[in-house]
Amino acid sequence: MVITRRWMLLGASGAAALATAGLRAQGAAPNDADQERNEIMDIKRVGSQPSRRGQDDYFTGSVRIDPLFQAPDPARAGAGSVTFEPGARTAWHTHPLGQTLIIMSGFGWVQRDGGPIEEVRPGDIVWFPPGEKHWHGATPTTGMTHIAVQEMLNGKNVDWSEKVSDEQYRRA
Repeated sequence: MVITRRWMLLGASGAAALATAGLRAQGAAPNDADQERNEIMDIKRVGSQPSRRGQDDYFTGSVRIDPLFQAPDPARAGAGSVTFEPGARTAWHTHPLGQTLIIMSGFGWVQRDGGPIEEVRPGDIVWFPPGEKHWHGATPTTGMTHIAVQEMLNGKNVDWSEKVSDEQYRRA
């Protein structure tokens, strides 16, 4: 038996209902795996997730975080767009499964523990391996926005440490 499906943007319940109806009309039993896979499609519309301010415990300066996505289980990936005003930065931190930064605009700095402060510009991509202590942020005079992508391990995607001191930050 050949089963054909046509999908439209109807939302999860509409698509599932159409799929089930189409399968039943053709005499086939619905496949739970197919239904589950199709029911979880989710579109996040621009402006549907509120921005939030970076928490003072984990950031220095003015930081805005715009959530992009957090994939549902069993997937582990999540991402956010983080905008740092001049002088703003993260505290030292690690990620259990590493972190990728995609620099979108401005001019920023990144540093791994024990390494030099490195400059980053739009188009640069930075990878911090699992457990590598690091920080990132804007320069003292120029803001910077990056997309931060990391994965959850046992419900956690970051372990925060102490703040980057002004002395550490101005070493460049």
